[in-house]
Amino acid sequence: MLLVHAHPDDETIGSGVTMAKYAADGAHVALVTCTLGEEGEVLVADLAHIGVNGEDRLGEHRINELGDAMKVLGVADWRLLGEPGKYRDSGMMGEPSNNREGCFWQTDLLAAAEDLVPVIRSQRPHVLITYDDFGGYGHPDHIQAHRTAMYASQLAAAPTFRPDLGEAWDIPKIYWTAISKSMIRAGIEALRASGDTSEMAMMDPDEIPFGVDDELVTTQIDGRDFLPNKVSAMRSYPTQINMESGFFSFAELPDSPMGIEHFRLVKGRLGDVNDTGHETDLFSGVTSN
Repeated sequence: MLLVHAHPDDETIGSGVTMAKYAADGAHVALVTCTLGEEGEVLVADLAHIGVNGEDRLGEHRINELGDAMKVLGVADWRLLGEPGKYRDSGMMGEPSNNREGCFWQTDLLAAAEDLVPVIRSQRPHVLITYDDFGGYGHPDHIQAHRTAMYASQLAAAPTFRPDLGEAWDIPKIYWTAISKSMIRAGIEALRASGDTSEMAMMDPDEIPFGVDDELVTTQIDGRDFLPNKVSAMRSYPTQINMESGFFSFAELPDSPMGIEHFRLVKGRLGDVNDTGHETDLFSGVTSN
């Protein structure tokens, strides 16, 4: 299984229980993170000086947070696209940082894909996981990670493309991550029931832009046994994640909806489904080779 994410913490938020579950089951789980997230906010007051408006050393810190999170999830195989710091965080859409030289959003797509192709060909994954074409919520780096992963998957399968990058490999199944609207609704209802009055708790689930219509979800991975791993991994990112209220506090609610993660199959054949019509194993229908 190969996952392509944009910044340190994205992998845990979107697919943490899935990674932990499959790693514990003995699957080889590999992660490629495209940037160090240098433009992110710094939520720890004592570390504010390392942010982009100070010493601009947040990336150096976030790679350590990433390593800590991967230990908790049981993932030993993780790396940065190309090399650490090769592609810089672009910041939120419309920010001046989107035009900064070296930012991921401005990177030539072929150049980025050529850094991912040898990973695909050497790892020979049966499953690739990345974002949808909107990047989940429109972040430039998420969109670029989607484009890079999808393009690289095609190039890696072409025997005549850069044979110097390894033997061609066609990934059998590709998924896009999804946060279903029903999961968001359940989380908001649970937040309100707990007395949370944050902005997130007061939102209309149908108006949250990153919610995916339930009918588009093909696959549900029940990782509730690994939710404590996900929570601990999220807490490995104190500069980025506030677990005390709002969206991320979903994870620690009783019967948290974050223990089940959702995906959209976009390449390959749907495997066995349950009584709700959802596939429950990302590898279902894949033949080892």
